[in-house]
Amino acid sequence: MSAVSAACSSPAPAERTSSADAQKPPAAVASQMSQTQLPRSSSSLSTIAPDLPVLPPGIETGARPPQVIRAAYEFAARHPEVLSYMPCFCGCERGGHRNNDDCFVAKRNAKGEVTEWMDHGMVCEICLDVATQVAQMHRSGASLTEIRETIEREFARPGGNHTPTPMPPRSGHSHD
Repeated sequence: MSAVSAACSSPAPAERTSSADAQKPPAAVASQMSQTQLPRSSSSLSTIAPDLPVLPPGIETGARPPQVIRAAYEFAARHPEVLSYMPCFCGCERGGHRNNDDCFVAKRNAKGEVTEWMDHGMVCEICLDVATQVAQMHRSGASLTEIRETIEREFARPGGNHTPTPMPPRSGHSHD
């Protein structure tokens, strides 16, 4: 287990409650998914797109369904200009994370392309839920400022910590 995974306050897959609600992805994602969308082999589950690295092992036992995990990782790969302004609330700042993007991406090359994934995002419900909500709001046209305010309002807990994430630029628009 990595230091970041140990820092995460989200329960590990084996420690999660059996409550049906705790197992469900955010409602908007759940309504878009069906059992027939799952690829059949684990290698196809771990492949997001031809231009991205294969995901680390463990997608079958991740904190959310494989399609939710794959979508969060792809969003992180394609939108660092969004996730780099979004904090994470799982405790991963103790492992050196600065933002929600760090929960998914370990390394990028000089062109900004992902060369290595961080496995932490796969097993952490909080990381996945933050990224999923950010992606949904980004697709709907919300500004970085609106997204950040919503994420802080919905995920911050009294006395809780989050990653030391900078605020978005004043314009707050990632679509500019």
